[in-house]
Amino acid sequence: MPGRSFNTGKSNAGQASGATLASLDDSHVVAAYARWAPFYDRFFGAFTASSCRIAVGEINRLPPGRVLELGVGTGISLPLYDRKHRIVGIDLSREMLDIGRKRVADEKLDNVEALVEMDAEALTFEDGGFDAVMAMFVMTVVPDPDRVLAEIVRVVKPGGHVVLVNHFSVEKGPRAWIERWMARYSAKLGWRPTFPIDLVLGRPELKLIRRQSAKSFDLFTMLVFERV
Repeated sequence: MPGRSFNTGKSNAGQASGATLASLDDSHVVAAYARWAPFYDRFFGAFTASSCRIAVGEINRLPPGRVLELGVGTGISLPLYDRKHRIVGIDLSREMLDIGRKRVADEKLDNVEALVEMDAEALTFEDGGFDAVMAMFVMTVVPDPDRVLAEIVRVVKPGGHVVLVNHFSVEKGPRAWIERWMARYSAKLGWRPTFPIDLVLGRPELKLIRRQSAKSFDLFTMLVFERV
């Protein structure tokens, strides 16, 4: 499928900080995850397990509701949700979703309503259709993070919650140099090593209520928002 490109430039959410993003489009992401699907759980899943537990724990503290998980992939997180929640997952990768659907069937996860092939930048769900939205490791792999955030705001109910877990880049030190060096390979990696946190902060519709390390070697940060 033809990919929509998001070329290097300033994100609307990050204009104040002058933040820029490396070029990435859907075709890069789909191709990368098609390659990784067969061994994704074994490697990336193990690396991010603690982050998943922390993030889903935030959702499990909420009253029963309907939850949308963006970038659900192979469904690693699905068994972690309390059965009181009804889960809908979306992803662009058909190969990843096939593994996720098998997981749902094998583990009899009857609270999972559907796993759907869908673009996070163009959700087909109704406005305010979800009590919470989860997006783990998603914002660095989408061509246009602003559009994804706008869609999240649209589909979550006022008073609902949004949980984001992501790697956010730093400005100084050895890690900053490594991230900038890796950024030139974003298309092959299928994700951006450089992604400033300012790009997801500052939306008036999303009130930040918690920010903390999501473990996994402190490479990931969890942001919890309330939809206002």
